[in-house]
Amino acid sequence: MRIAVLGVGLIGGSIGLAAKEHADDAEVVGFGRSRDRLERALELGAIDTAAGSLEDALDGADACFACAPVGALPAQLQQALAAAGPDCVVSDVGSTKRNVVQSAADERFIGGHPIAGAETSGVEHARADLFHGAVWYLTPGERSSGLLYERLHRLLVGFGARPLAIDAEAHDRLLATVSHLPHVLANVLVSQAARVLARDDQPLPRVGPSFRDATRVAGASSSVWTDIYMANREAVAAEVEEAAARMRGVAAALRSGDPQALTDWNDRAAHDRRRLLEADLAGGPVHELRVTVPNRPGIVAQVALALGKGDVNIVDMALAPAPDMRSGAMTLWIAGDAQAARAAELIGALGFPVAGS
Repeated sequence: MRIAVLGVGLIGGSIGLAAKEHADDAEVVGFGRSRDRLERALELGAIDTAAGSLEDALDGADACFACAPVGALPAQLQQALAAAGPDCVVSDVGSTKRNVVQSAADERFIGGHPIAGAETSGVEHARADLFHGAVWYLTPGERSSGLLYERLHRLLVGFGARPLAIDAEAHDRLLATVSHLPHVLANVLVSQAARVLARDDQPLPRVGPSFRDATRVAGASSSVWTDIYMANREAVAAEVEEAAARMRGVAAALRSGDPQALTDWNDRAAHDRRRLLEADLAGGPVHELRVTVPNRPGIVAQVALALGKGDVNIVDMALAPAPDMRSGAMTLWIAGDAQAARAAELIGALGFPVAGS
């Protein structure tokens, strides 16, 4: 498999390392604006070849990952799709999806976003295991090719990731809450602490673990995060307003001097945190579900999105068209008894017959 990586920083470099370690006979071709970074990626083994142009990188590629900053992704994807062959799956790794999905309405394009990374950047920090156990959101559109979705899904599973299909707008609302809002709050908290210290003319205290944990992502690279805030500004603004309303509720409880209200608030937070952490754990036996579907564009995306919306993780999948090409079979492997039963229920609700083992 020939894989083109457009942008060889932390994520692009880790894709290259993961592909070379886990994909059979993978050849990784890198392309980027900085020749020095490409040379460094070669030295570290993240890529096999440094292409002189985007067109050279896409020549003969089976898969392409666009790893430009969010603001530059639409243009990069247009160029990649223009250069890619008819059987090349093109994806991206941007943390906002609506803008790129709208700009790349092509059957070969399937939006993606790995929930993995670090405070550090650059190919020097790339790791082959960066995606191990990580959710990798996929945002297929109505025109996305089912066969190419299958190829991408299998490749990501090979990286150790957990691909999960989600609608692009739902993705952006979700990420505004669990990723973008925490960055906003961390920035606000450090600035608030700095103002208090300056106002009271106090020496800088030894920072406690709570403050360190809550502000770990404060001041992250503006070259990355300004694009993210702008691309998802409506959803982020809505979550900021919701957080502000909740903070005002806490302030009211404090001023009322009601200890039971504060205890209930704190206990609810503990319960919610435990529920969120448990939802991220996988386990149990793997079940095989066989689904008969009509052979038409968008059918794989329809099934994958329904399962993703129902919080069902597809461990692996395979497609087999019927000899007359009018219908086909999707085989899905789902972990856990409850998840398999839920998957069968969701697929049945779409009107497709499903059998399991």
